[in-house]
This record gives sequence, C-alpha cells and structure tokens, in this order.
Amino acid sequence: MNRAQLTRKNETEWMLEPHGAMRAPGVLFADEALIEDMDEQVLHQLAGVASLPGIVGAAYAMPDAHWGYGFPIGGVAAFDADQGGVVSAGGVGFDISCGVRTALTKLHVDEIRPKLEKLANLLLARIPAGVGSTGTIKLSTTELDDMLAGGAVWAVQRGYGTARELERIESHGCVLEADPAQVSQNAKGRQYDEMGTLGSGNHYLELQEIVEIHDERIAAAYGLRVGEVAVSIHCGSRGLGHQVATEYSKRMVAAAARHGIALADRELACAPLRSDEGRAYLGAMSAAINCALANRQMLLELVRRAWQEIFRGAELDLLYDVSHNTCRLEDTLVDGQPQKLWVHRKGATRAFGPGHPELPPDLRAVGQPVLIGGTMGTASYILAGTAESATRALASACHGAGRTMSRTQATKKWQGRQVMDDLARRGVLIRTRSYRGIAEEAPGAYKDVDRVVEVTHAAGLARKVARLVPLACVKG
Repeated sequence: MNRAQLTRKNETEWMLEPHGAMRAPGVLFADEALIEDMDEQVLHQLAGVASLPGIVGAAYAMPDAHWGYGFPIGGVAAFDADQGGVVSAGGVGFDISCGVRTALTKLHVDEIRPKLEKLANLLLARIPAGVGSTGTIKLSTTELDDMLAGGAVWAVQRGYGTARELERIESHGCVLEADPAQVSQNAKGRQYDEMGTLGSGNHYLELQEIVEIHDERIAAAYGLRVGEVAVSIHCGSRGLGHQVATEYSKRMVAAAARHGIALADRELACAPLRSDEGRAYLGAMSAAINCALANRQMLLELVRRAWQEIFRGAELDLLYDVSHNTCRLEDTLVDGQPQKLWVHRKGATRAFGPGHPELPPDLRAVGQPVLIGGTMGTASYILAGTAESATRALASACHGAGRTMSRTQATKKWQGRQVMDDLARRGVLIRTRSYRGIAEEAPGAYKDVDRVVEVTHAAGLARKVARLVPLACVKG
C-alpha cells in the first residue's frame, strides 16, 4: 500500500485525513507489515465509506482488512438517522450475519485423539456442506416466516438446543427488527431446505485444541483450559442472505439517486435509514440475521447429537455466538459522548467490553468473547472485548486473518488434494466434498492470523485470551 496519504498516529493506528468528498476521516489499525501488505483498494474504499451521508466519527478498517464489495472487508462505520444517515447493503455484505459459534467439550485432547478420524467422518456424514447443500430439515412457508422472525429462539422452541444457550448468543438469539415480509419469495425459496447446513467457501466446522492461555482470569470465566477441545462453527445465512443482499444492492442504486445521494462507487449504493427503502432493507437484513442465528443453533445441535454417539453423555456447552456482517442500532461512544447509531460491521465483529448490559451476567465482568477464526491449518483465537474498544472503534474488532489473494489466484497456486495431504502430515484432518474449495481456502491465501491478533490486542480493540489450533476440519 502507498502510505503517502496516511498519517501514522502510533504503532497500530493510521489516519486517512478527509479529502475530496470525505465527510469524516478514515482510521486503519495495522502495524508496518500489515500496512505494507494491505491492498491499495482498502484506502479507496475507506474514503468512499467516509463520504456517505450521516457518517459519525470515522470509517474504520480492522487489521484483517482487504478489498470487498463497496465497504472493505474488515470495515466498520456508524450512521446517525437524525442526520440523514444511510444504510448500505455493501456495508453489511452478501453473507449476512456470517459468524462464529464456539462450544466447549470439557474433554482433553488425549481423550479425543484416538477417535478423531471416526468423529471427523461422522461429522462429514451428518453435517450437509458445500455449494447449494441441502439437509433433511424442510420448512413450510409458515415455518420459514416464523424462523425469520424468531431466529435461534425459534430453533430452541423446536428442540435444537436449550433456552439457556440463548444468553450466549448476540441479541439473545433473535433480532426483533426482523420483517419477513420484506424478504422476497426468491430469497425465501433458496432457504426452505438449507437450514442446518454449512455452506461453502471459508465456512467450516472445526475441532480445536486450546494450546495457550494469555489471560488466566478471563479464561477461567469463559471455561477455557489448556489441552481441552472446542468445536467452532463458521457459517451464515446461506442462500437467503445472499439473495437479500443481491436484490437490495440493486434497489439501493435507484434509491440513492432518488434521494440525491452522490456515490463515490456504485457498490456503495445506500438508502437513508428513515426512507421506505432503508426500512425495508433493515427488516429484510434483520430477518437474514435471524436465519443465520437459527442455522448455527441447529448446526450445533446436529453436531451435539453426532458427538454423543461417540462420547456418551458428553456435553457441548456454548461459549458464544457472534456475527461478522450486520448493521445494528447500538448505544455508542463518539468523542466520549454517548450516541445511538446504526453500526455497520462487514468482516468485523463487535467487541463489547466489561459491564455492557447485553452480556450475560456471568460474563459481564470480563467482557464479550470475541471469536477469531483461522484457516484450516492456522490458529484461531478467543479474545475479550475491552472498554477501550468502545472509544476507539465503535466496540469492534477483527474477525479473522483476511485474504491476501483471491480464490482464483489460490486455485492456480495450490491443488486441494495437496493441501489436504500437507495438513494431514501436520496432524490436521480435513474432510470435504470439494477439493477445489480446499484449494481456494488454502492457509497460504490468508494473512498471518497471529500478527492480526497481536495488532488487535496492542490497539486495545480486544484482549487476547486463548489460542487454539485445528485438529480436524469439515469444509464445504
């Protein structure tokens, strides 16, 4: 990246001063190496975000930021509806509410390793994964609307998990602003038989060993112990969310013109939060969030049932579930002043600090678990939200490593079978229905997740708690 436009504020923060149509500055969190490797398009997109009406504070880029659609992936920005603020489908992303759910097994890796291959094979058989994957769960038209309105709460009511798990899910498992009527029949048609499915791309179901504890006090509160195994699920709203994003992105191009909004880029298409188009998208997007929350709730229960076939009586206790791609109305701090703003997080996770009222009582003293996914052969992390993050980046943190090359580039460099064999030699079992998907998601196609997390920690966006490494991974 050309740093000529950037002013370095400290070791982990860089400023893009307002210029041209920008209404606010851009702020990037990165060290020298991450800035050097970050693609130039991130700056261009960050400037475009900062030019949107009603933006408050700054447009932010997390340490894993890379080029995306409209907003950079790893982009965060807040908008004030009272000041003509907008909502942008490109600021949420196509996989609405893509997120990570982590559960704890309380079993030591030595108990699991002898049965690891059997377990990985069973999970591949029981968890539908891959492009267009469908499962055994079929919803009627009424059931689909009820799911879109109820999220994980709906799933629990139908026997997928327990009510106590809802406290450990963002928004307690249900976004109340959801309006299924704003979701098209085309979008709904893609979801009738996709519930309880993993999808493709960078989505995964992974068994992970906790290998390092960085903060003993918070780890104890979370129930993390070195040597024990966790299960992480990374997926989103499947075909429904993608269709919602596709349709509303097109509608917002026309809406922006009608409302006199000049766009730096067509991909930044948006609508005022208080317009008919803005309210319709918020209702549909919130319904897609509920779809993702219900999907991950169902997936965990399917994993739990398979798990208990091999480990009789063993439990999978939900640590937390948090989304990457959302726009939510939140109580925020801007320049030390409380404001109620609509916060876009695209490829970024919220990181609420200690004392936040939305956190369950047993986690409120230490802050929200922030779940950072790895890339099959690399580490994942569990961080904790900080009070400092609320003042620095709208209580936001990174969500993963961030790509350094496109999927097309990755398939030219690696073959899926080769990647699987290399990981097997390192003790990581990969189970998949698509070798191409493995090549696309080769660990080398991503940034160094350890470095991304170090910068996130050093910048005060979230605090390191534990490092986990993969044992087995089911991919689409």
